Amino acid sequence: MELRLICVITAAVVLCGHPSVARSQEAPPAPETPVITTILPHDDDRRWWLSGQANLIGQGHGDFDSPYEGEHSLRAIDERALSRLWTVYSGVQLASHVEVLVAIESAGGRGISDALGLAGFTNLDVVRNPDLGAAPYLARAMFHLTMPLTSETAAATRGPFSLATTVPVRRLDIRAGKLSVVDFFDSNAVGSDSHLQFTNWAVDNNGAYDYAADTRGYTYGLIVEYAAPQWTIRGAEALMPTVANGIDLDWNLTRSRGENVEIELREVPGLVVRAVGFANHANMGSYTEAIDAFHNGSDPTPTIEAHRLAGRVKYGIGANAEYSLGGGIRLFGRTGWNSGDTESFAYTEVNDTAAIGGDISGARWHRIADRIGVAFVSNGLSSEHREYLRLGGLGFLLGDGTLRYGRETIVESYYTAHVWRGVFGSGGGTFIANPGYNRDRGPTFVGMARLHLEF
Repeated sequence: MELRLICVITAAVVLCGHPSVARSQEAPPAPETPVITTILPHDDDRRWWLSGQANLIGQGHGDFDSPYEGEHSLRAIDERALSRLWTVYSGVQLASHVEVLVAIESAGGRGISDALGLAGFTNLDVVRNPDLGAAPYLARAMFHLTMPLTSETAAATRGPFSLATTVPVRRLDIRAGKLSVVDFFDSNAVGSDSHLQFTNWAVDNNGAYDYAADTRGYTYGLIVEYAAPQWTIRGAEALMPTVANGIDLDWNLTRSRGENVEIELREVPGLVVRAVGFANHANMGSYTEAIDAFHNGSDPTPTIEAHRLAGRVKYGIGANAEYSLGGGIRLFGRTGWNSGDTESFAYTEVNDTAAIGGDISGARWHRIADRIGVAFVSNGLSSEHREYLRLGGLGFLLGDGTLRYGRETIVESYYTAHVWRGVFGSGGGTFIANPGYNRDRGPTFVGMARLHLEF
């Protein structure tokens, strides 16, 4: 364990204290020739788009201290798991400012402990319901309309979510259809990509952002975004699942929906700041009601599912920032909070969170497409949520049978190496103290090996 923790701390030292980082007064290295990062070429002069990804993430941990386990615990025995995810992206421009984007996906394999026992789970690619199988499914099917509000344009990067190579600097973007809310909200250049960067749920997304999604992370919704040169504001209305972490979505908007708003500021060069708020309306339970029913003898154990009410509201706020120091060094941070008595429903069991981290480009050692990163996360629960778990209640992710509460603390590091064209390999690890917020269990270290193919 000591050796594994030293590995994580060493990565942090490389990021924050290496002499080449600390001596900011030194001239940055000379720019290198851009490298090709896709196996197949993608032309900018075509009205259509076709690309794909394949991702394999292997993770494992050894035995760790655990005087007891529950139905939804991280298993304390040695275990290994491999997840498999492939996605095919396609799109077509119907007119200069109108496009349709479709993505087909398959998620197979599994995560350690079947993705149970951690609020900050270690693999974002894992589908939390392994019974769904690996059959391909429709992940995204979006209609995207751009309404120019000025004739002035700026260069844009063409990709699977937008096919334009130039965009009006002031515009209104409208997206409707099947989508992932976090493709457009709470994004972060340093901590949002589980295929080349960090893999942890609470690093790649805001753990307290209980955004509308089914168990695979997708929903149907409408996103409207106003973009100006130095700021953007976006809002979304999306469908919520019928049950916590469910695959089926509720189409009755009068009782169930997720409302989201975010403002993004880019006034300072190199700095981007985002603030997000959400309000979910769904058939959600109350931890307080479940606890009261247990104490008065109505329920033999606290059961959140028995105390759900259609139209109940869960709300929260969050913020994230990214900052480029130059010389290939980037920093990021996230924080978030949500209302603690209402059931965690769509993303993960976190009521408050704080994360910091950063990465360094391999250009410093003449590996321009390589990257090394480290992040620290602290997740917390509300008093009602922790008491529910202490009395033996089960959440959709957590449940050790009891709880000696402590903040779930996570340190993750990785190194991603560019092998050839669109082939990338990564190695890294995650140190976890108080897994599932339980001071009686752990700590543990989860090693990671990853292969990413970009077509």
